[in-house]
Amino acid sequence: MSFMTYRKFKMHFMEHWVKTAVVLTIIILIILAIWGMMSLESFYRNLTIAQMPISILLAGLNAGIFVFMYMTFMQGGFSKIKQTTIKGENVNIHWDDVIGMDEAKQESLEVVQLIKDRTKLLKIGGKILRGLLMVGPPGCGKTYLAKAIATEAGIPFITMSGSEFTEIFVGVGASRVRKLFKRARILAYGYGASIIFIDELDAIGRQRSFSFMGGSQETNSTQNQLLVEMDGLQEKDCNVIIIGATNAAEGVLDEALLRPGRFDRKIYIDKPNLQEREKVFEYYLKKVTYDKNIDIGKLARQAVHKSPAEIENMIKEAALIATRNKKETVGTKELSEAMERIDMGLKHRKHMTKEEKEMVAFHETGHLVTMYMLHPTDDVFKASIISRKEALGVVHSQPREELYTHNKKKLLADIKVSISGYVAEKIRFGTTSTGVASDFQKCMQIANYMVWKVGMSDAEYIGDYTTIPENLLSESLKEKLNAETDKILQNCIKDAENLLKKEWPIVERFAKELIEKEELEYDEIEAIFSEYGKGHSPKKLA
Repeated sequence: MSFMTYRKFKMHFMEHWVKTAVVLTIIILIILAIWGMMSLESFYRNLTIAQMPISILLAGLNAGIFVFMYMTFMQGGFSKIKQTTIKGENVNIHWDDVIGMDEAKQESLEVVQLIKDRTKLLKIGGKILRGLLMVGPPGCGKTYLAKAIATEAGIPFITMSGSEFTEIFVGVGASRVRKLFKRARILAYGYGASIIFIDELDAIGRQRSFSFMGGSQETNSTQNQLLVEMDGLQEKDCNVIIIGATNAAEGVLDEALLRPGRFDRKIYIDKPNLQEREKVFEYYLKKVTYDKNIDIGKLARQAVHKSPAEIENMIKEAALIATRNKKETVGTKELSEAMERIDMGLKHRKHMTKEEKEMVAFHETGHLVTMYMLHPTDDVFKASIISRKEALGVVHSQPREELYTHNKKKLLADIKVSISGYVAEKIRFGTTSTGVASDFQKCMQIANYMVWKVGMSDAEYIGDYTTIPENLLSESLKEKLNAETDKILQNCIKDAENLLKKEWPIVERFAKELIEKEELEYDEIEAIFSEYGKGHSPKKLA
């Protein structure tokens, strides 16, 4: 018997020794009962056999009650946990299945190598990695990556959510942590190592607060037990690796969790870039029957800031649309409709009067023309006067590429695009509608942000004035800041008005097309602008 086989056998016995003892006891009792029956006279033997069904029934009833009480109160009760344990070879998530996060995969590969080479590492006096923290927005593959690590390393994988540790009963969370780590140590003993994956770690890992009222006692005790267990891993001969995942900012977690020896290795997982999005589309499109003429590059450019989970959901939605339309393949039209449905919501036609429909058409045309002709970073992909959610119409736009900071030109363009619906209504009808409310809200927020937070006013008031308590700001300074905010809005209205008046024939043409067709796609929009000599050349999405 090999050493690893012996350890697995011993691990199995450690996990199931109670069951083994019960089975052996039952076998011994049966043997003793048969031996005792053989020694009785025939009358007493027949009497015993006749009474046996009732005795078995009563014994079974008593045993059932005992087992119920034992499992409820002695084997966990409220502290019983529902962790899912999967053997490494059964996780079956390989590196090729993890897409849209090339840099994170490269960092994780080092973790896998450390696990595989743990014997060599320990021989030279090194220590195996104990804690790995994955930080990033939801839907970007943190759980997938953790499973891929377990698969590639070939070790058991225990997964739980941070919320499963929290209860209103004091001490329950800490008890669950102890049980989880006990289980992981047994698996590590049998297989050489094991992984604990705690999703939504911020549920139990937020910065601790201390109150004499005791309101945060349960959360604190759960986190304290987690810290103790992670420290205990340093002292015991077991290779348990803890992987935590959170969507929250790293600063939300308690500093004690992030110190060396705990979650000291961090992997930051962000939404995929253009090249990674193309790979994500290729991967998930292979799971459906799709039109081979689909321009995957164009789809990837349309899906800026989309996570892998959102892209997968979009393709699944497109497959449903294709099935509903009795098509055998998923095409560009279905994918575009799926993206619009996810981003903008389902269509629901309202019975508007002729005047309302015309006003909505001019309102959306104002957004469309200003976006197309003035915005430095975004493109118009669709214009519609069909209601979605609470909006009577919509202009769907997307940035051409990932932008992580915004300059003054971009922010001013955002204001001009938002305010241009109001301007178009005012030019055409001499009055405006309540449909401008959300546009005004967005404009005010951006202008206020520019002046009060990032120093983008013409007067160049430098600093973030929102960090100063309002009662400490003088009235004259607040008036000046508000005046600069209003100045930005007035200048943007003037620019939008000049543009729309200058290009009014184009505005009327688009409004007419929207009234007739209700929706205009990117190619139709581009064709109309080209008629008037305003088309982008070369096309922005080429």
